[in-house]
Amino acid sequence: MDTALLQNNRITQLFNIKYPIIQAGMIWASGWRLASSVSNAGGLGIIGAGSMRPETLLEHIKKCKAATNFPFAVNLPLLYPNIQEHIQIIVNEKVPIVFTSAGNPKTFTAVLKSKGITVVHVVSSSLFAIKAAAAGCDAVVAEGFEAGGHNGREETTTMVLIPSVAAAVNIPVIAAGGIATGRQMMAAMVLGADGVQIGSRFVCSAEASVHPAFKDAVVRATEGDTQLSLKQIVPVRLLKNAFFDAVQQAEKQGADLDTLAALLGKGRAKKGMFEGDLQEGELEIGQVSALINRIQPAAEIVAEIWSDFVAATNAPFNKD
Repeated sequence: MDTALLQNNRITQLFNIKYPIIQAGMIWASGWRLASSVSNAGGLGIIGAGSMRPETLLEHIKKCKAATNFPFAVNLPLLYPNIQEHIQIIVNEKVPIVFTSAGNPKTFTAVLKSKGITVVHVVSSSLFAIKAAAAGCDAVVAEGFEAGGHNGREETTTMVLIPSVAAAVNIPVIAAGGIATGRQMMAAMVLGADGVQIGSRFVCSAEASVHPAFKDAVVRATEGDTQLSLKQIVPVRLLKNAFFDAVQQAEKQGADLDTLAALLGKGRAKKGMFEGDLQEGELEIGQVSALINRIQPAAEIVAEIWSDFVAATNAPFNKD
C-alpha cells in the first residue's frame, strides 16, 4: 500500500525520502535532535536556523549529519542578519536542501542552486508562489492562515490557498498550516498538494528543543486559544497570555509601529518558547494545537501520521 500511494510522488522523489512528510524549521524547536529523528523515520527533518548564531548552526548541522544518513534540510529566514554566514556554512557542509522564508527568493536561490542545493520557498499566496517558481525554486510551501509562527497578512486559509497555488505553478506544492493528522494530510493532497509540512505537532515531540512548559501549554490548548497578532510588524500566531493581551490592548489604543516594536523587544520568543515564561514570552503555535493532546517521540508522530493517511485514503468517508 505504501508503494502504491507514493508512486510518482514529486516530493519523495525531489528530496529522496520515504514519506512526503516534512517537519517545519521552527525557531527554538527544530534542532539537530528533532531533524535527525524525523529524517530517520522517513520524513524530512529541518534545522531551524532563524534562532541560531552561525556557530550554533554549524554545530547543529554537524551533529545532524552524524545522527542520520538520510537527507535533511535547513530553514533559512532571508531577513536574518547573519544570512551570508549561514549560507556559507550550508554550502561548506554540503546541506542538500534549503527552505527559505521571510524574503525575496530571487536573492539567494540561484546562488544555492549553483552549489547543487535543492531550494524550497515558503509562500502565503499564489502570487508569491509564481515569483518563487520564476526565481528557480524547486518547490514551494504554501502556508495557510492557520499556521503557527509568522504568517501571511492576507489571512488565506489552507483550504483556499492550496488549490490556488497548485493551479498557479507547475513545481511541487507542500501544504502547511493546520495539519497534524493523516486525515488532514489526505485532505491537503486531494486539494493539490504533493506533501505536507507540519510544525505544531512536532513542537510536542520529545526531541523538540523548546521548554517542557511550552509543550505542556500546547497540549492544553483548545479551540480559540491562538490568534494572529502583531499584524502591523510581522503577523504571528500566538497562544493567548499576558504578553498577547498587552499587544492586543496596545493595538486597540492605536499604538504605532515603534510602540509595538518596543513592546515586542528582543528575545521575546526565546523567553517564551525556549525559557518557558508562559506569561511574558511570545508563544508561537498553530490553530491545530487544539488537536494535539500528548507529547510523543518524533518517529512515532511520523508513523502515526502516515498510518492515519493510509487508512483515510482507503476509507475517506469512514468516521470510525
